[in-house]
Amino acid sequence: MKVKVTSIPVQDQEKALQFYTEILGFVKKLDVPLNEHSRWLTVVSKEEQDGVEILLEPGPIHFEPAKVYQKALYEAGIPYTQFNSNNVQQDYERLVKLGVEFSVKPTKMGTVKIAVFNDTCGNNIQIVEML
Repeated sequence: MKVKVTSIPVQDQEKALQFYTEILGFVKKLDVPLNEHSRWLTVVSKEEQDGVEILLEPGPIHFEPAKVYQKALYEAGIPYTQFNSNNVQQDYERLVKLGVEFSVKPTKMGTVKIAVFNDTCGNNIQIVEML
């Protein structure tokens, strides 16, 4: 087995698509309408377009326990997921210039450097650089 798709719950798929592509630099992979309110909407890393797809899933809208879980993680400051970075400091500086809000600035923790930002869609996302 291998991972092909992982999901991130989002409150608004169009807003999420804009943030993940225009700000973070991911590339839209699939956009298939499912019904009048939902799409199978995935993005991939620009550097690894055949890699794992991130499903921007409108889960909190359709499933109350997902909404409660997402909100609890966000309010506790816990990242929903993490992305690898070759240089957390550079990514931090680039994203701050684009208006991204960070709750944790680049911080060295043992053999990694991390930072945590708000994805504007209800999630904290951690970026990690292996040192």
